[in-house]
Amino acid sequence: MGGINTLVMKRKPKLRIDESSFGARLARLRKARGLTQEELADRLGISRRMVVYYEAQSEHIPAGLLPQLAQALKVSADELLGLRSLKIKDPEESLRLFRKLKRITRLPARQRRAVLEYAEALLERNPSN
Repeated sequence: MGGINTLVMKRKPKLRIDESSFGARLARLRKARGLTQEELADRLGISRRMVVYYEAQSEHIPAGLLPQLAQALKVSADELLGLRSLKIKDPEESLRLFRKLKRITRLPARQRRAVLEYAEALLERNPSN
């Protein structure tokens, strides 16, 4: 087909984070602590964009930020840097519930009471919990 140029759309490759990388550890710890990227950024006094960068692309963080990160995530600097193994579980279900509970606390008082009454009724039906 002479003269007709075809455009080839290139897709960006999906970013794969190595579990042993600093960024992977950081993301895993943040999630295990129930923090969003925004919440961690606020605790550190940096932008959310910097947290995204540290989790996805950076192997190096500013040395001055390391103590703040360790404190915010409740781990040692050695664990954060991968010098010691992490002793955390990935609480996927707990995180989901925690985030929902956070949202419930922002509901108007009447709706919060209704949610609590429903939860109490469910718990009474399942006394083993």
